[in-house]
Amino acid sequence: MEQIGHWINGAHVAGTSGRTADVFNPATGEVQAQVALASQKEMDRAISSAAEAQIAWGATNPQRRARVMMELVRLLNRDMDKLAEAISSEHGKTFPDAKGDVQRGLEVIEFCIGAPHLLKGEFTDAAGPGIDMYSMRQPLGVVAGITPFNFPAMIPLWKLGPALASGNAMILKPSERDPSCPMMLGALLKEAGLPDGVFQVINGDKAAVDAILDSEIIQAVGFVGSTPIAQYIYSRAAETGKRCQCFGGAKNHMIIMPDADMDQAADALIGASYGAAGERCMAISVAVPVGDETADRLIEKLVPRIEALKVGPYTAGNDVDFGPVVTKAAKENILRLVQTGVDQGAELVVDGRNFNLQGYENGFFVGAHLFDRVTPDMDIYKTEIFGPVLSTVRAASYEEALGLAMDHEYGNGTAIFTRDGDAARDFASRVNIGMVGINVPIPVPLAYHTFGGWKRSGFGDLNQHGPDSFRFYTRTKTVTSRWPSGIKEGAAFNFKAMD
Repeated sequence: MEQIGHWINGAHVAGTSGRTADVFNPATGEVQAQVALASQKEMDRAISSAAEAQIAWGATNPQRRARVMMELVRLLNRDMDKLAEAISSEHGKTFPDAKGDVQRGLEVIEFCIGAPHLLKGEFTDAAGPGIDMYSMRQPLGVVAGITPFNFPAMIPLWKLGPALASGNAMILKPSERDPSCPMMLGALLKEAGLPDGVFQVINGDKAAVDAILDSEIIQAVGFVGSTPIAQYIYSRAAETGKRCQCFGGAKNHMIIMPDADMDQAADALIGASYGAAGERCMAISVAVPVGDETADRLIEKLVPRIEALKVGPYTAGNDVDFGPVVTKAAKENILRLVQTGVDQGAELVVDGRNFNLQGYENGFFVGAHLFDRVTPDMDIYKTEIFGPVLSTVRAASYEEALGLAMDHEYGNGTAIFTRDGDAARDFASRVNIGMVGINVPIPVPLAYHTFGGWKRSGFGDLNQHGPDSFRFYTRTKTVTSRWPSGIKEGAAFNFKAMD
């Protein structure tokens, strides 16, 4: 059986802790590999060598660092299929979806090629007699990324690109459920010209996370995952004075106005709700049609589309709509929540509980579900299900629909489908959610804008990728310099204003 270790100092190294975790093939339920779980000693080795390597890397001029990013883009394009294969085999998502995982990360690396411009400081000439003032953006030192199972390429690339381009060294602790792709990224970075030790991949569990949080060397932590863990990491990082950005759970609402193109809205909901088996923090899990007539028309459009979805392993071809969920425990939790919805009175319009795929009976497949007449007090509305389950909450008015999205504890993404520009502008302006789509179902910003949720979906002041990422991974130093001419006037003991 394959043994997956760590990536330390530019090489694959075997784990030495004696602890491992199983890596499953979600389509069959079989264990296909074992991944090492790092010890404190292994963490200390990786962190100390990263600190040593960062000194020279941080002193490398930004243009040379950007050339590593440029070469990484070429290598990611070259190995796109290999990376996607690794993702699909361990996560279960379809092959086209896995390639999209890599592509959206690659786009951030493309953005990072512009690091020299983004790292420029500010300058004021002659702020006073013979006095100039300027600012410099300097790397933090060693930073860490703790990334989730559902995007094993995209989120690590979102973290490592800006961090490395800014001159930091990075410790990446990916999910132990699908570790192969992050390990491959380490090898690609070495091939791209990144010096050994600047990027380390440490596989592990909570012990590795706590080692990162307790380290006095690590200066910043970026995390994506569930809200309880985001809060834990954010509070622990704050206690030790680390800069921290943590992104948590979501319950994304899509409002469908009576004037919306119902076919367009239904198609958008199908992809946004059931793509990747719903295992996306930007998945639409709540549809909010305004008015009963709108709701009836929407349900009528959705049912045949949902019943026609093709569920299967990624090896079944590119026409598979979604694959299994990542673990047996995830499957059981989804089905438990579906039953809770039924017990609490929601109408299960499409019932996928008895879905069974011949030849893959032991796989972690979950059928598509559609609920109607869900109310805000139900568990399936309040909880992030992270599965192929769409809940429909009927709203009597636009204001009620807006209030549903605004009152929910999560504020990651939202969308509105309408032909009314006034309603769209009002929605975008008023809604207290970080990312908004107008006739766009999954409003994930492009790489040169910033990604981040509000409320209990995001903890920290700066977001992922875009200009915010370079602010997060650098400190600003302001220098006031004076080159006096003539005879020295001697010491001055009063605070002198600038003339």
